[in-house]
This record gives sequence, C-alpha cells and structure tokens, in this order.
Amino acid sequence: MFGPDSQFHRFFNDPRWALAILRATVLEAAHPQIGAALIDNSTFVAHPWRRLRNTLVSLQRMFGPDEDTRQREAARLNRLHARLSGTDARNRPYDAMDPQVRAWVVATLFESSVTMCRLGGQPLDQTTMNQLYAEFQAFLAAFGDQAGHLPPTLQEFWQYYDHMVLEELESTEALRIILYKLFDHLPAPPLLDGLPTVWAAGRALAGPVIGAITVASLPEPFRRRAGLPEIPGAQALMQSAYVAAGLARFLPDGWLRTENVTSLLFLSPDSDDPRAATLTALRGRMKRAGALFRLVTPFPAQHGPAEGAGPGRDAEEFFTAVLDQTGDGYLDWPDLAAMARELSSRLDLDEPAETKLYHAYAEWWRELQAALDTDGDGRISKEEYAAGVPSLAGPALIRVAEVLFSATDKDGNQFIDADEYRALFRTGFRRTVTGADASYSRSAFVKDFLSFMSGRERSTAFDPLLAEA
Repeated sequence: MFGPDSQFHRFFNDPRWALAILRATVLEAAHPQIGAALIDNSTFVAHPWRRLRNTLVSLQRMFGPDEDTRQREAARLNRLHARLSGTDARNRPYDAMDPQVRAWVVATLFESSVTMCRLGGQPLDQTTMNQLYAEFQAFLAAFGDQAGHLPPTLQEFWQYYDHMVLEELESTEALRIILYKLFDHLPAPPLLDGLPTVWAAGRALAGPVIGAITVASLPEPFRRRAGLPEIPGAQALMQSAYVAAGLARFLPDGWLRTENVTSLLFLSPDSDDPRAATLTALRGRMKRAGALFRLVTPFPAQHGPAEGAGPGRDAEEFFTAVLDQTGDGYLDWPDLAAMARELSSRLDLDEPAETKLYHAYAEWWRELQAALDTDGDGRISKEEYAAGVPSLAGPALIRVAEVLFSATDKDGNQFIDADEYRALFRTGFRRTVTGADASYSRSAFVKDFLSFMSGRERSTAFDPLLAEA
C-alpha cells in the first residue's frame, strides 16, 4: 500500500499532480467545516509556499516505505488536528478530528488523482483505480480511523462523492480566497524573492489562467451551486493544460521528481547547497530582465526590504511579516499556534516536547494580550501593537526561547551544532562561532531569538523560518 511501488508514489512525481492537488484543495475548502478551520487557523493566505511545502513533506512521510515514520507523522497530524476546533461565521461548529471531515480530505485527493488522469487523456483502468483507492483507504486508516468512514467499495465511493458535491459543499470564504484572491497577492517563493518585477509579471499572467483551469476542472453540479463563472474557452484550456503537463512524463527519469522541484523552489541564495551559486548567477540575470520589464510594462512590483536596508523593521512591518501568521490583520492565538506548529514540524518533535512548546507560546499569548489588547476584543490589531510596546520581551517570550533551544538541542549538551541548526532552519550553517566545533550556545540562541521575536532586528535564520511565505 505504501512505498515506491504504490500507485500514489507514481502520481506524486507526475507534473499533472500540481494541478490535481490545487483542485483537491478547493474541494476541501468547499466543505463548511474545513473552510472554517482554514480561515481561522491556516497560514495558507500569508504563507502559501510554506503550507505547500509542509503538505508535500507530510504526504511523503505518510506514503513512504518506513512504518515508524508513518506512525510518527500520523500521531503528529492527529495532535495538530485535535487543536483545531471552533465555530464558523454562521455559528456552526467545526472540528478537524471529525472522522467525516478527515474522510472528505482523503476523498478529494483520491478523486482528483483519478480526474487528472482522465483529463490528461490517460484514464485509469479499473484494477489500477481499485489499487489506488485501497491505498487511500489505508492512508486514512493510518490515522486511526478504522471505522470505514470512506465507503468500502469504489462503486459506493462514487455515490458518496456525488452526494457530497450535490448536498454538502458550499461556496465558502476559503474557497473564494483560493480561487479569486490568493493569486492576486501570492508572494514570491524563496527562489524568486528579491525579484519583484519578474514575479509580478509572471503572477499577473499565470494567476488568472490557473484559476480558470481549476474552476473548469471542478464538478459541473458544484460549479452551478457555487455560482462559479463559466469562462468561454476554459474547458479547452483546462484539457490542454492537463495534456501538456502529462507530456512531461517523456522526460528522462529524475528530471521532475517532486522533492527536487520543491527543494529548488525553496532554495535560498545563502544556502550551502551546491546549486546556490548557480542560483545566484541566475538571479543576477533575472534582475537585469526585471529592470527592463519595469521600463516597458505596468506590472506593480512587490515591495520588500530595500537592498542595503538596516537590520531593523518598523512595528507594523514586523506585525504583518511575523506575528500575523494567518493573514487576517490581527494577532490572536491561532497566529502563535501556527508558529508553534511550524517549529514542531521542522524539528519533528515528539508529544512531550511539542506540548511544552505550545504551552510556552500560550503563556506568551496571554502576556501579549494582557499588555496590548486595549479594547478587550480578545485580539490585537496592528494599531494596538504599534501603539503599545513593539519591543516587548517579557518572561513568557524568554520561556519560548528556552523551550525551543532545548527542543533543538537533541543531544542535550547545551549547544546547537551544525546538524541541529540545519534541522531547525534548513539553511546553511552560516553563523560565525568560536571554536572548531561550530556550536551555538544557549545564551546566544536566546538572545538572537528575543531580538527577532520582539521586532528589534531582522535575522538571516529566523526570517526564512517565520517571516517569509
């Protein structure tokens, strides 16, 4: 069911799967409970590339050959989902641990995989489709959902799927953001960071096309119920996109492996990866091309820190870039929970260490709320933060730094070595340290973390981790 011989593993490296996973995400977001959970808790608006990377890493762990890795990842995701519950704008409850909700997430991945093959002109035969469905059933069972919340047979699955599309899905706020707003403000991935004009030009051209392709690929009954517009020629464009993406299968093996593409997409120029030098040269050429674009096109540039800018950032910029992880314009508990979630995932923490980190962030949230929530609405606006004490670094934030250091210091020797540093930041170990063992002391780590999290200065380590998208 899992590993390199599975049907899923074959699809994971298929270029069409990029279109399929976006389609599956839209169908997930159309479920009222999932849509509400995304709006309240997800970083997909402010940090879409991080969200994509984490999803791909999680799927690789779950469908990989190692059973211990799969069980550990399933336990981590169960802990994550157990923390996501609340009510939507219509006061309806949502719970990410609801087995029917989890079954729908898996159903969208399976159905979109089948659909991508059909739209690409290579429909799956019945045997292959049954095998793929059995793999996704095993995927759901790995989370402990043994009661069969997915129908037992493929024939029953299609009846279940049609019922969900016709009766349960809605035009949620999360769906509308993904289809019509996300691409308008999509930040550049790390690969193109610092090339605002080139990215703005590509986004202005590709965004509407990708949106039209995705809408055209959705089930027609749902498009009608949700009031999604029918764009002339979109069906032909969608079919052409899937067929063209499918032609990439004729490239030599290994050219389009998902892990290779994503590692390049998230490669930072200051990484110690050997490809970074080539990337730096390419970025230089692209900057020159960007300068030409600015002369002949009206594309607006993305604004980031100016080249040569000082190490600081003003309070409002820090609020938007770092604190407002969910991108709703306010700081509240889901934003700090998203930080804890990202750090726990990066370090692959077990339950005790993860819980300590969440508790430390919860203490910091209570400290921030008591100091800065002047109107008592349970959240902190950008204006409240800017008017308060941007450099606030009280005992609770120190506790966060201490817990994070202990979680990163796997061998408990009170120093973070190069391998431990990479596990947290996934960049080159570029820090200048004394001694031949290239270690990072507890006091230095805490000092740097406090300087970053209190908004006093930028950080070449923490910015890619928590501030960049």
